[in-house]
Amino acid sequence: MPDELAGRQVVITGARGGLGGAVVEAFVAAGATCHLPERRAPDGAARPGVRVVAGVDLTDEASVEAFYGGLPGLWASVHLAGGFAAGPLLGTRLADLRGQLDLNLVTAFLCCREAARRMGSGGGRIVNVTSRAALVPAGGTIAYTVAKGALTTLTVALGEELRGQGILVNAVAPSTIDTPANRAAMPAADHSRWARPADIARVILWLASPANALSWGAVVPVYG
Repeated sequence: MPDELAGRQVVITGARGGLGGAVVEAFVAAGATCHLPERRAPDGAARPGVRVVAGVDLTDEASVEAFYGGLPGLWASVHLAGGFAAGPLLGTRLADLRGQLDLNLVTAFLCCREAARRMGSGGGRIVNVTSRAALVPAGGTIAYTVAKGALTTLTVALGEELRGQGILVNAVAPSTIDTPANRAAMPAADHSRWARPADIARVILWLASPANALSWGAVVPVYG
């Protein structure tokens, strides 16, 4: 969708992750200016359409408030930041659960809230990234599954709450994504069946675009 987002400001969290690069490229190609909150300073030179803001802790309320409060305006906020941890119930400590909730739920909650505040009555789009594990739990990743399940519920609830303001909140739910890290971790798997980052990015781009005028509270499977 060339120029679909021309002149529009978009936040993308977790841009350094395996999916993040493809999402940033898709939004820049669509004409958006992408604001990337990061804990540390970026590697390499700045490039057109991308503004990296270092020193942002997405699990800290004041840090997220300051980041969003400094934006020039906002059309969309896309939340890729998160983390994965495997482990059965009896091997999962409370600290493990809280860690997964911080990474996968708290970061998205704070960003959703501040994005909605920044958008106000002008409308906009919010896209979260949950997981197939939240929709089809398989066991063995209890803390991760619970955290992503909470994120899924957050998405549906905010979709209902914010649609009256013209803010459409949706999510995508990937299964295994075809990234170098996942290939290294599972070398014997059939990688051809995994979802490619560029394909997932196109779904996210549509959900975050003005072309999406009807979908809210949806959790879209992107399983490959």
